[in-house]
Amino acid sequence: MAIPRSFIQQLLLHCDIEDIVSSYAVLKREGRNRKCLCPFHSEKTPSMVVYQDTQSFYCFGCGAGGDVITFIMKIENLEYVEAVRFLARRVGMEVPDEVDHDRSAFLKSRILEINRETARFYHRVLKTPLGQNGLHYLRQRQLSDKTITRYGLGFAPDGWDSLKKHLRQKGFTYEEMYAANVVARGKNGNYYDFFRNRVMFPVIDVRGNVIAFGGRVLDDSKPKYLNTSDTPVFKKSRNLFSLNFAKNTQKDYFILAEGYMDVIAVNAAGFENVVATLGTSLTSEQARLISKYAKEVVIAYDSDGAGQAATHRAINLFSEVGLATKILKMEGAKDPDEYIKKFGPLRFERLLESAGNIVEFELNKLKASCNLEETDGKLDYIRRSVGILSSIKNRLEREVYAGIVAKETGVSQTSLISQINAAIRKNQKKEEQREWNEIQTNKKVATDRVNAEKIRFLRQALAEEGIIAFLFRNPDYLEYILSKIGAEDFVTTFNKRVFSQMVEKITENQEISLSMLTPFFSEEENGKISQILAKNSGERQTKKLVDDYIDVLLEHKYSLKAKDLEQIDLDEIEKFRQLKRGHS
Repeated sequence: MAIPRSFIQQLLLHCDIEDIVSSYAVLKREGRNRKCLCPFHSEKTPSMVVYQDTQSFYCFGCGAGGDVITFIMKIENLEYVEAVRFLARRVGMEVPDEVDHDRSAFLKSRILEINRETARFYHRVLKTPLGQNGLHYLRQRQLSDKTITRYGLGFAPDGWDSLKKHLRQKGFTYEEMYAANVVARGKNGNYYDFFRNRVMFPVIDVRGNVIAFGGRVLDDSKPKYLNTSDTPVFKKSRNLFSLNFAKNTQKDYFILAEGYMDVIAVNAAGFENVVATLGTSLTSEQARLISKYAKEVVIAYDSDGAGQAATHRAINLFSEVGLATKILKMEGAKDPDEYIKKFGPLRFERLLESAGNIVEFELNKLKASCNLEETDGKLDYIRRSVGILSSIKNRLEREVYAGIVAKETGVSQTSLISQINAAIRKNQKKEEQREWNEIQTNKKVATDRVNAEKIRFLRQALAEEGIIAFLFRNPDYLEYILSKIGAEDFVTTFNKRVFSQMVEKITENQEISLSMLTPFFSEEENGKISQILAKNSGERQTKKLVDDYIDVLLEHKYSLKAKDLEQIDLDEIEKFRQLKRGHS
């Protein structure tokens, strides 16, 4: 959907980026700009900067960036049009009803139709002879017909074209099926079913749309689970399995399980407030998504090593978004599915009620490994408990647990708190130094995934970025710049696209801003444009500066390499020399 530019311009006049960002993060003044802890990744050193002059933001830690619309898209997990509507509601504006139907919106609607029809196909197959192995597996897992229907479970036949043929008969093209990731494409260009001989789990969003699938093998072959890749309607890192049910719960906490079957077993036992990630570790986006529906999370991951590691990662992410965390300690079973089958729903409910928070979990585990009857064991317990308690952000909570440890060991609570505070200062200083070193050396964004050519043409790419940043702040210089170079003189493809879009907008007498560019670039590309502006914000914008940038591109264009001599026009060389003399 293409929203009129005039409306976007009016909306942006009412949406100051500082006001919007400050409702999600605490902004502190730094010179002309504002700085905050980035809400898109875990950090202790503020590395996200909000630029008032360009109405943009950029995080030097994770590379997120863009305008106010991009910020809302990312933090609220919305598409462009949805983000515009979100902002419009916030400032009391109404988005015009008359919008153009574009190809992107059409493709998304087709993918959702394909997913819905695919889910129906797999569900029907499950109840036929072709799906008997899948149905037998689900019966072994003690799933009732009601649960199978509730989750729309199905089976992908063991063939190469069953679904492909079915969807083709329904009028969908192979290109649309490929975009939906329900078919794959071979080296010879032929299409074939992506999921084969697997029990299928449809992923349904909070609006009731089928947006993706997970498929489980029936034997020990790998991969055990196969999941839909990111598509125009689905981002793994921003969705959760069974959130369509969990969002309706009356409870103020969510249960986070590890996989599809755990979620289904817990839900079938009467606990709707259960979700799982989609083939990936928990992400910061998923943690924020959960925080919109719950105040607390009970982590019910497997008790193996991988599950424990995932638990620790999840705890940190939930802490960043202000969610309290408890750990489900399952004895006698490795996961919730097995626990419910062995002990029943009532026992599982009691287990949830007795779930301990992370500090209790860690201290109990530590206490079990130390002999408090011996001096060495007691000292070891105190030393390691200081490390645990120093990770607690709330001062009052730290003091409560310090009192417990002090009582267990017979040491002074005051002395213990002093040790904890020293550890906090030391850790904070170390973390800030580490993060700042990474930011300064750009290790967090080691490779330029957006402009992959930059590594080969570093000098030229930096000059291109300088020209883009200069033109962004000085659009009245367009004619001057075009008299010397054009988009064809840019060396890297991405920078050439950005420059071309800017030229087009300025030529059409449009106000040049990030918001005018946002619809033409992906989220990651918009972040890159913000980075270009951010990294050039300290430069004095002078005619001499842009002339130097232009020289770099012209020198590359007219470099007298031996292999190029026969192809170079002498008049062009003389023109370059004259330009050089004019700059000096």
